Amino acid sequence: MSNKENSVKVEVKTEYIEQDSSPEDDQYLFSYTITIINLGEQAAKLESRHWIITDANGHKSEVQGSGVVGETPTIEPNTAYQYSSGTVLETPLGIMQGHYNMVNTDGTKFKATIEPFRLAVSKILH
Repeated sequence: MSNKENSVKVEVKTEYIEQDSSPEDDQYLFSYTITIINLGEQAAKLESRHWIITDANGHKSEVQGSGVVGETPTIEPNTAYQYSSGTVLETPLGIMQGHYNMVNTDGTKFKATIEPFRLAVSKILH
């Protein structure tokens, strides 16, 4: 697997969904919007994802599967693909990270790294 991850940039925005959370039941819902930007010279298809989600208690869960939100998008050079999803944590703070398994038009496989990002109830950070 070639290391062409620098040809794909991943940006993340997160949001705590207070109205659908239940802190008294240790359920904190977060949404995240991912933008995958293809900076390479070839189209790149997102084949699968691998997430590691860690809550403030140190509990880790892994999520793996084909595509994202039911799609395996092909991202043309100098374009972006965006989707939104969500996760529930047992704590008001957590970290997500992982990678996408991608393949270029010429068949070269590579991983697009998703750097660690914070999921946090905004009130606890102030």
